[in-house]
Amino acid sequence: MIKKSPCLPLKDDEWPEEIEDLKGGFAGTLNVYRTMAHHPALLRAWAPLRQHIVKDSALGAVRSELVILRCAHRMESAYEWAHHVNRARALGLSDARIQEMRGLPEGEDGLIARAVDALFDLAKLPVNIEREMSATFGRHAVFDLMATVGFYAVLGFVLRTYDTPLEETVARELAHSRRKSNASVRLK
Repeated sequence: MIKKSPCLPLKDDEWPEEIEDLKGGFAGTLNVYRTMAHHPALLRAWAPLRQHIVKDSALGAVRSELVILRCAHRMESAYEWAHHVNRARALGLSDARIQEMRGLPEGEDGLIARAVDALFDLAKLPVNIEREMSATFGRHAVFDLMATVGFYAVLGFVLRTYDTPLEETVARELAHSRRKSNASVRLK
């Protein structure tokens, strides 16, 4: 039996008038935000925090993607994992490094993974991890890591509760990347 979500992503003709201005940007592009559009006031409030987390974080683009990948892994969010594998690849991260975020990476990636895990497991950063994070990345980055984990946990709740489908374009990109990767392995 196929379960149908009680809250599917909104189609263009269902889009709420009060957030019409968001439809042409990030919100209209991704199914997670098309699902969130069922609550227009929340989506409107979400936009400025998304700008900071996704674009302006003190973590920088690569570290942010590593945090998000670890969150996706911990939340068991296939949707977020797929999106951020593609984004991480676009930033030049290798498939091996991306996959390491599902395990116990070493170095800075390991520090990021331990910090994300601590937030999921303890709902705080232990003193030793906070100190190491601050010394390595700076205190603003520590705050941004915590905010990123919270932000993506909420998205994971939405995605998993409503079984939000992956966009066809993202699924095609992943399949294409997988085929390319498999072909290069066979050529070696």
